[in-house]
Amino acid sequence: MDRIRIVGGVPLKGKIKISGAKNAALPLMAASLLSDEPLTLTNLPHLADIMTMTALLSQHGVKLTLTDTDGGALAFDAANIYNLKAPYDIVRKMRASILVLGPLLARFGKAKVSLPGGCAIGTRPVDLHLSALEKMGAEITLKEGYIVASVPDRLHGAEIVFPKVTVGGTENLLMAATLAEGRTVLRNAAQEPEISDLANCLVKMGAKISGIGSSNLIIDGVDKLHAATHKVISDRIEAATYAIAAAITRGCIEMVDADMNDMAAVARVLVELGVEMKETENGFIANAEDAYLIGTDVMTEPYPGFPTDVQAQMMALLATASGASLITETIFENRFMHVPELARMGANINVHGSSSAIIRGVPKLYGAEVMATDLRASVSLVLAGLAAEGETIVNRVYHLDRGYEHLEEKLSACGAHIERIHGEP
Repeated sequence: MDRIRIVGGVPLKGKIKISGAKNAALPLMAASLLSDEPLTLTNLPHLADIMTMTALLSQHGVKLTLTDTDGGALAFDAANIYNLKAPYDIVRKMRASILVLGPLLARFGKAKVSLPGGCAIGTRPVDLHLSALEKMGAEITLKEGYIVASVPDRLHGAEIVFPKVTVGGTENLLMAATLAEGRTVLRNAAQEPEISDLANCLVKMGAKISGIGSSNLIIDGVDKLHAATHKVISDRIEAATYAIAAAITRGCIEMVDADMNDMAAVARVLVELGVEMKETENGFIANAEDAYLIGTDVMTEPYPGFPTDVQAQMMALLATASGASLITETIFENRFMHVPELARMGANINVHGSSSAIIRGVPKLYGAEVMATDLRASVSLVLAGLAAEGETIVNRVYHLDRGYEHLEEKLSACGAHIERIHGEP
């Protein structure tokens, strides 16, 4: 199993090109199932989760054609779907696999999808997806670990009020509604940029959607969607992670092809800490070269609030800031599994219950051997290693490969002493 070795203490300086967003790409790929004409996606990142989704779509019968190796362009042709089952052996690897449910049900009237897997960060039930699809006329049963769904004729429009904000639920229902009969209204819909990206792509394919970017989406169903080409938006979580890399090493990095507005909540916290954040012609700069960082409080919230996917990275940074900070996690339970590993590196963190942690800044972190538990936790340990004195070994880095493209190369280009060690210790 691969490990990552870091020798820390080097302020990072340079430019990092931000990749296409994994969390935008996955629903976009699932959207290809809605049409019998090809959907071409550009700016796709080279990640393990993308490969998992391609494997899932391929076994449904989607034909994949690489159209541009440099631009990360793939054409998805779902003209000849022969299998409506999403099997456990693929779905268990990635929760986003549930996103094939809505498209399959909308276009073919049937679907059998394994209950999903993914990172071990608490229960993330799909009941909101299922109850909403039932309102649209779907008949759903749970049988032997599978969601078995069918609709007698065609999904019909409905007014759906999500009892709590759900990103996956919004995406699934948005896709399903494009081919439903009549009008569907999604209230309390998630507002993430990735959802707007999906909606904009669906419009290019012929869908009728209004309210894009708001919490109320209105979809008027059409009989058919057509071919389209769409560029995946840049990854705001990756951009935030590298901005924190600049801050934690007291360096300066320009995030190229990134939109600071998409991660405004993170930028605000970094400015509060004492990091200079500045938009540029090509993206934005995070500069902490002469900064004295002072702790602050952070609460995770649905977009446009502070993203839960940056919580672990921010905790690593706060461990190096002066004074005390409080992080409150409101999205997922069990998302402080990185705390014991950061403590091994000298961080002073006290967890209260399952939802809050007090971080008291320490003068220095120290290298140690640590173990990753999930995607964002693993990158928080890499960030801590970049700031720490001495050598850090991060184990179980396969999590990283699910969400960060060319991590070691990007950080090395900015001066980091980081390398991947292949195989067992």
